Amino acid sequence: MKIKLNELVNKIENEDYIQDQETVKYGEVSKSKTKLKSYASQMVKEVVAAYKHDSLIRTSLEVTGQRPVLFSLETNIINLPYSNYKRIYNFTDEETENDLNLYFETSSECLNVSGFRIDQLATEAELLADEAAIVEKLTTAMSEKLQTVREYEAPEKETKKTK
Repeated sequence: MKIKLNELVNKIENEDYIQDQETVKYGEVSKSKTKLKSYASQMVKEVVAAYKHDSLIRTSLEVTGQRPVLFSLETNIINLPYSNYKRIYNFTDEETENDLNLYFETSSECLNVSGFRIDQLATEAELLADEAAIVEKLTTAMSEKLQTVREYEAPEKETKKTK
């Protein structure tokens, strides 16, 4: 699917895109890659359906617990979350038709200093050519991010020395 910048921004601004969010407890997915894969599979199926209907999508899996994590898949023309959609104007012109790619986002205070990470997961062609491979890639990425969150130690805050 190709989309012009103004159309993309209008859809995001008006929330004219498919939205879905599941919630799961940390203990249900932290040690079970099979359970995590079932959620990844559902998320990828939703993205495939969105592509087939020429729709944008944001589908998320919220993992609740002591160290909560929000995993999201968004279709976009650049690796910026929908929440920063106005910045997209800085990266492309309004007349060019851009390919819509699939991005994987992770949000957690226990992920890194910024609490956020976004990576391109697949192009539309890659996703439609081998959905199962993208499910595996997403499952692995979510599993790795859960591990990162589990092992995260916040940097120590600098203290001012007094004389």
